[in-house]
Amino acid sequence: MPPFLKLDISEIPVLLGAFAFGPGSAIIIELIKNLIHLPFTQTAGVGELANFLAGSFFTGTAGIVYHFYKNKRGAIGAMAVGTVVMTVFSSLFNYFFMLDFYAKFYGMSMDSIVAMSAAVNVYVTDVKSLIVFAFIPFNLFKGFVVSLITAIIYKRVSPFLHGKKRMVHAGTSAVSKD
Repeated sequence: MPPFLKLDISEIPVLLGAFAFGPGSAIIIELIKNLIHLPFTQTAGVGELANFLAGSFFTGTAGIVYHFYKNKRGAIGAMAVGTVVMTVFSSLFNYFFMLDFYAKFYGMSMDSIVAMSAAVNVYVTDVKSLIVFAFIPFNLFKGFVVSLITAIIYKRVSPFLHGKKRMVHAGTSAVSKD
């Protein structure tokens, strides 16, 4: 992957928020997450803008799908659809806007971005191949990893997200509302 693509799992709490509170809340959580990261950025906000847009499409879409199918199968389908939407949107957005914006903002040429990426991926030869051989696999992998971790932990944190606490009594457990 090119050095400017970084795998982070900060979409997990946003995805949990999408399932618990809906797609609008996910986008607000995504915005807050990126605003918190902004003072510590090395991309002068360009990376945060890209992360906000991609994350919003991923978690917002997953939240919409899950709203209609609130079960385990629905959650898995929601995360899969969210991953695909994020991948398609990010690919198109980067091709038509973000890579050019990134290059102009940093005073780079598109050729230098392609060269930076080609140094770590021999299949990258131009902007289209950068999208196909770097951005698409990266976003599919990111969506898969975030979805897998979310699927593993959601059931455990769900009672806390829904205002319930788990009470344990002599080997049995019950869930109660606060």
